[in-house]
Parts: sequence; structure tokens; C-alpha cells
Amino acid sequence: MNIEVSPSPIPNSNAVSLTSMLDRDDYLTGLLNQVTATKTEGWLQELRQSAANWVRHSIIPTTREEEWRFTDLSSLRKVQFNNVETRKFASLQFDILPEAANSRLVFVNGIFAPELSAVSDLPSGIVVSNLAGLSTVEQEDVQQYLAQAEGAQEVFTALNTAGITDAAVVWVKKNVVVETPIHLVFISVAGETATISQPRCLVVAESGSQVTLVEEYVAGKMPTPREEGVYLTNAVTEVWVGDNAQVIHTRIEQEGAEAFHIGKTAIAQARDSRYTCHAITLGAKLSRHNLEILQTGEQTQTTLNGLTVISGKQLSDTHSAIALNYPHGTSDQLHKCIVGDRAHAVFNGKVFVPKLAQLTNASQLNRNLLLSSKARVDTKPQLEITADNVKCAHGATVSQLEDDEIFYLQSRGIDENDARKLLINAFAAEVINKIPIPSLREILLNTVNNLKSLTNE
Repeated sequence: MNIEVSPSPIPNSNAVSLTSMLDRDDYLTGLLNQVTATKTEGWLQELRQSAANWVRHSIIPTTREEEWRFTDLSSLRKVQFNNVETRKFASLQFDILPEAANSRLVFVNGIFAPELSAVSDLPSGIVVSNLAGLSTVEQEDVQQYLAQAEGAQEVFTALNTAGITDAAVVWVKKNVVVETPIHLVFISVAGETATISQPRCLVVAESGSQVTLVEEYVAGKMPTPREEGVYLTNAVTEVWVGDNAQVIHTRIEQEGAEAFHIGKTAIAQARDSRYTCHAITLGAKLSRHNLEILQTGEQTQTTLNGLTVISGKQLSDTHSAIALNYPHGTSDQLHKCIVGDRAHAVFNGKVFVPKLAQLTNASQLNRNLLLSSKARVDTKPQLEITADNVKCAHGATVSQLEDDEIFYLQSRGIDENDARKLLINAFAAEVINKIPIPSLREILLNTVNNLKSLTNE
């Protein structure tokens, strides 16, 4: 597959300024020392070393920076994170999708768990493996794409690259259509002390291929109940979509109640390619998802559907950036937030349409439902257009449950709590029902329906 480097990279990305050669972020240096403690060899070690050198002269962003002004990481800096536990967890419980029962890779605390994985039901022409399980030839192919996506020089992305020891790899060969969904499960199990794990995922869909992917981040459920601990998941996924290829990607974040989750999804779309992302955010004390799409050829189609459902004192931040650098591109984005209690949702979506991207059709909408008087949302949809022959629109709405709608349902014999649930579920279902995997739709709808904190002020 040949994907050109775009002449117009994503502007105003989430990169942070470097410190001077004399200044250091001591906290970041401590994290770097933890994640680089395990050494690798050859090309991978060289890649890691290059990223580590960049991190050493970087800083963790603060609210003084525009891209992070609503997301305060001071609570993260108060925690001293250690390396993850490497012991096996054969008894871990997690949802197995019937559609992907034999096409599943599982990582526990960022470490491949073969005893929980199953990849026996895959057609020829697709490779689904951890990085260490690839052949020498396959690893040589991976070198062309791993850590090569736009936005690699961003502090958390570079930190992840500096600590790579393994990765989930999905590689679909030219013109191969994969009917079976691929399920990548990243489970975090809190230890005795706060831990950091750095899952990495690489997806390459060669020209003419098609694949459906589920990427899931969850807190491990142990047979014996235990207190949820503090941990940090710093995840990076790169998706390369070749000419006339199609990737349907569902990303689910449902970390533990005391967890921190920072994720980057970087997509490169070649000519005539189609990429769809369904991003569902439900968990973590503090979560941030940076979703960046770079168009590298004409006539691409990009569809982004997002749903954030939070309550308590959760903070969830979604930043997306779509760079449409060529003519005849189409992008359609819908992001919905359901915010209860004292939770805080942030949405910042950017669409860049430079002069070269004539005849672009781009739309963006952020809809927010606040369930309490103390819930908060900060929304900022953005279009930056310099082309003069385009069709673009964007907008945002913030609303609450309508009393007359609740009254109407009560008049039909439904109590107030169930009426609120019906309205909340209907709001969420617009996004969830777009996911093409029936069992996953059912799981997510049931999860939203059972979140009791959403139906009480």
C-alpha cells in the first residue's frame, strides 16, 4: 500500500511546546523512566529512543494552553505511577462478542494475554497478532507504519512510543474483505499501587480491503470483588486506510471509576477510502480522546459518531481534527454528550478545509443533554475554510429533559424515573444503533439503561 505524506498536515494539533534544554518536567521524566525501564532491540529500540529524546524536553500540558484549558491534569500529577504487574490473569471476566468469539486479541495492562485471546476464525489475507508474534518479514512491513502517523510529536503519544514493547497489529491485504469483526480488548487491572499501562494498536487496510474493528478499554472484573484502584491508560492507535479501502471502527472506553485515560486515534485516509468511527466514552475519572483524521487523497468519506455518557464528578474531553486537504472529500460528524450530577464534558471539533480542498462537503454537530443543574459542558465546534467552492456546516446544542415530555409519558402510565430513562436511552440510541454489531449494540444500550446515577439529580 502506498499512502502519500500530505503536503498540509493537521494544523493546531495537540502538540505542546518543548521546554528549553535546561528546563525539565520532573514529573514527566519520572513517567518516562518508568515506561522505558524495559528494553527492546533493533529498529524498535531505535524508534523508542527517538521518542524518548523528544519527551525529555517536553512538558505535560496545563490549562494555560488553549487545547487543554478545560481539562486540568493537576490531579494526574499528584499520583506516582509505577510499572504494571506482569502476572497472568486467566480468570479475568470481560464481554466476549459472539460475532468475534474467535477473532479476538486481549491485552492485560498493555501486555499480550494469549490465554484470553482467540484468532482461529480468520480468513486468509488478514494478520491479527501482537507485534512480537509477527514474522521477520511482517515486522519489516510494520516498520513503515508504526509511529509514522501525523501527530506523533505530541507528549502523550511520544510517551507511548517511548515505552513500546508490544502492540496489537491488524493488517488486511489488498482487496481482502473481512466479514468477521476483529475485537481488540485492552483490560486494566489495578495493582497495590497506582500503575501506568500504554496499549498500542496498528491497523493497516491495504487498497480495496474492508474490515470492521472493535477497540475496547475496560477495567478488569475479578471473580472476587476488590476495590477499584488508581491507574493510567495512555493508549495510541494508528489506522492507515488505503486507496478504495473501508474501515468501520468502534472505540469503547469504560475504565474504572478512579482511572485516568488518555487516548490518541490517528487516521490516514488515501484516495476513495471510507472510514467510520463510533467512539463511546463511559468510564474513567478523567478521560481525554484525541481523534485526528488526515486526508491524503481525493474523494474520501469520513464519518464520526461519538457518544459520551458521564456522571458523578467525571471529566471527559473529546478533541477531534479533520484535515481535508484534497478535493471532493466528505465528512459527517455527530457527537452527543449525556452529562449527569457534577460531571463535565468537553467537545472541541475542528474541520480544516484549505484552498486545495475544493468541492468539499463537511458537516459537524455536537448535541448535549444536561441531567442536573450542576452538570457542565464546554463545546467548541470549528470550521476553518479557505476554499471557496464547498458546502460546510457546524453547530452545537445544549438542552435538558423537557418536563412536558416526561409528563406525557407519565400520563401513559410510566413513572417519572422510567420516563427519564426512556428519553435518555432514545438520545443515546441515535449513536449506538449505528454500530454494525448487534451484540455490542445490546450491551451498550443495557449499560446506559442501568446507569442509575443518570436518572437522579
